[in-house]
Amino acid sequence: MYQPPLHREDRLDVQHQLIAAHPFGLLVSAGRGGLLANAVPFTLDAAASAKGTLRTHVARANPHWQEFTGDGCDCLVVFQGPQSYVTPSWYPTKGQTGKVVPTWNYVTVQARGRAAVHEDAPWLRAQIEQLTREREAHRAVPWQVSDAPAEFTAQLMRAIVGIEIPIASIEGKWKVSQNRPEADRLGVHAGLTAGGAMNSAMAALVAERGGLKL
Repeated sequence: MYQPPLHREDRLDVQHQLIAAHPFGLLVSAGRGGLLANAVPFTLDAAASAKGTLRTHVARANPHWQEFTGDGCDCLVVFQGPQSYVTPSWYPTKGQTGKVVPTWNYVTVQARGRAAVHEDAPWLRAQIEQLTREREAHRAVPWQVSDAPAEFTAQLMRAIVGIEIPIASIEGKWKVSQNRPEADRLGVHAGLTAGGAMNSAMAALVAERGGLKL
């Protein structure tokens, strides 16, 4: 991933926080079947390996998991955080020099590793229960896997395959207007804030990473 030093984020805990907040990742591999990509929800076990271990499951009918059997192949998982178009009209610099162009602010984490396949029921049960707990945690009465009939759950589990990826390398990129003068960063923050809830997360990142005193 192209990473200008100003945009690099190498802190593992910050990278893990992004994954936890945005767990719907793009699983990419280039193996026997060529280039494959599938978007799937992941869980992260930060303590399972030095850089953390990703776990997910896919439909058994999805051929992607077969790339990871036998000798398997390496894979890339891309997690996308907040993102937003940035218009040059938000820059005071536009009125001073006119030398401005549109850009895109975004936050992303890329994790690489060699995947292993799990088809055993205990592993699959643990993975879907963990995923469910994490996604249901905010609800007053969280739904649990055990709420569904046991035979129904067992039948569905036979139709999925687990994938586990100990992270071998991980990179983070926070491109949030750090390269602009302070006046422009303030302008971006104001423009994003005026855009409402959709842009609020990016506005907060521009303020945080830009050291803005609001």
